[in-house]
Amino acid sequence: MRSFGPRGASAPRDPDLIGSPVGLLRTFRTRKAAQFARPMRKLLVFQHSAREPLGVFDPMLRRAGFRIRYVNFSRQPEQKPDVSRYNGLVVLGGPMNVDQADRYPHLTTEIAAIQEALARGIPILGICLGAQLLAAALGANVRPNHVREIGWYRLHPTAAAEGDPLCRHLGGDQHVFQWHAYTFDLPPGAIHLASSPACPNQAFRFGDRAYGLQFHLEADENLIQRWLHVPEYRAEAAASGPEHQLEHILRDTHNHAPNALTISERVFGEFIELLGWKRRVRLGSL
Repeated sequence: MRSFGPRGASAPRDPDLIGSPVGLLRTFRTRKAAQFARPMRKLLVFQHSAREPLGVFDPMLRRAGFRIRYVNFSRQPEQKPDVSRYNGLVVLGGPMNVDQADRYPHLTTEIAAIQEALARGIPILGICLGAQLLAAALGANVRPNHVREIGWYRLHPTAAAEGDPLCRHLGGDQHVFQWHAYTFDLPPGAIHLASSPACPNQAFRFGDRAYGLQFHLEADENLIQRWLHVPEYRAEAAASGPEHQLEHILRDTHNHAPNALTISERVFGEFIELLGWKRRVRLGSL
């Protein structure tokens, strides 16, 4: 039955009248529903050991609203992830080397996936082994370095780093945590962004959406301490020379980790913007 007001007119059916509290509430709910209906941005992470996660990068991504899918090749080496379904790709470090595809066939899978991501313009961040895989995917040679870098080393940004969205945050006196025995040549067409005295190619950018970082900005003091108490990791460090002894690295970690964490948050924050969390003006072509 229709209801009528005092003068016999039917009551308004639509509460969305100007100034109506019910209308404002409905508008608010509609907008919130539309916001949550937007597809969540998804990040694909290639992992090679459960001991080497995204570290401090993980909570930053989750706060920005990203859904993260880890593919742990040490547990599921047969995985063939489809990078086209994701808004970004992060390739983490690991105990193997690029030239060991006979023992770790998933390395070939990863290089092919990185090449597809490059072709699609999907943002890529390679860390340590991930940087070497990115370099290999771009046709660069990956080879043993003449020394192992294990511990904290001073990083030297290049002049090009000053204008780079990520690496402009790396200061000239910055120490970063390293754990690698291999290095790579700079890929053709890539921009050289950082070096160290023992390893000239520490960071590069290809195009405006792919970065390789040889060092571990994702590792905070707690994660580094966990690494240093893994027996095989400790044995590798001890076999690499007296400067890599546990006590020495722990002391340097205590001294350098707080400042490195600040740099990590700035660099990773820039990469989150590159993933589309905020609009970014594209860099000029190479």
